[in-house]
Amino acid sequence: MGLLVGLALAGSALAIPTGFDAANQPYFEGKFAEAAAAYQKLIETGQPSGVLYYNLGNAWFKAKQPGRAIAAYLRAQQLNPREPNLRFNLRFVREKVTGKDAPVGTAWQRALAALTLNEWAKLCAAVFWGWLLLLILREVRPVWRKPLRLYIALAGAGALLLAIGLTAAWRQSQVRTAVVIHSEAVVRQGPLDRSPFAFRLRDGSELVVQDQQEITDQSQQQLWLRIQDAGGRIGWLKRDEVALTRG
Repeated sequence: MGLLVGLALAGSALAIPTGFDAANQPYFEGKFAEAAAAYQKLIETGQPSGVLYYNLGNAWFKAKQPGRAIAAYLRAQQLNPREPNLRFNLRFVREKVTGKDAPVGTAWQRALAALTLNEWAKLCAAVFWGWLLLLILREVRPVWRKPLRLYIALAGAGALLLAIGLTAAWRQSQVRTAVVIHSEAVVRQGPLDRSPFAFRLRDGSELVVQDQQEITDQSQQQLWLRIQDAGGRIGWLKRDEVALTRG
C-alpha cells in the first residue's frame, strides 16, 4: 500500500471550518505535533468536522502516534462515512498497527458497520414502503393478486430482515469503543496499579469498553476502564491510556 493521501485543503468537497488554513501551516512545515494541537484546538472551540478530524489523523500519524491517528479517523468517519481518502488512510494505519486493514470485530459486526445507521434506516424504510405499495396494488387490482404474491412475500421478508439489521446496527452504535494511545499499555486483572498483570496492548489497538470505575488508591483518584480487545481478552487499564472513539 502506498503513502497516505495528504491533507484536506480549502476547495475540498468537505466543509472547511474557520481558522483551518492557519492550522495547516505547521503541518506543511513538518511540525506535526504542533499541527495536531492546532486542529484539536479548533475542534474544542466548537468546530468539529470531518475535515478537521481527517487532518488531525494525518498529523498524528506523521508524529508517529498511530493510536491517536486511528481515533481521529474514526471520529471523521462518523461525520463523513463515504469519504474515500479517509477510508484509505484508516485502512493504511490499521494495517501498520495490526497487519490487517479491516476493522476489529466479528464478520457480523463488520457487515453491520458497512452501512451507517442513517443508511440502514433509509434502506429499511424504502423496502417497507415498497411492501406496503405492493399490498395496496393487490387490493386495487384483484387480478394482480396471484402475480404479486411472490413479490409481496419477498418484500415483506426483506423489510423484516432489514428491520432486524437496523436494530442490531443501533445496538452496536451504543457500544463504547476506544483506541490505545500509549506506546505500550499495561492491562491488569483489576482496576488497581497493584492488580496482577494481564497482558499488554500496543499503540493503536482498538477496544470495546465494557465498564468503568473511579478508584481512590492511596489518596489518588484514577479512572479505570474494563476493556475487551480484538482477541477477546478482557482486563482493566487506565482511562488516560486510551482515546474514546464512540460513547
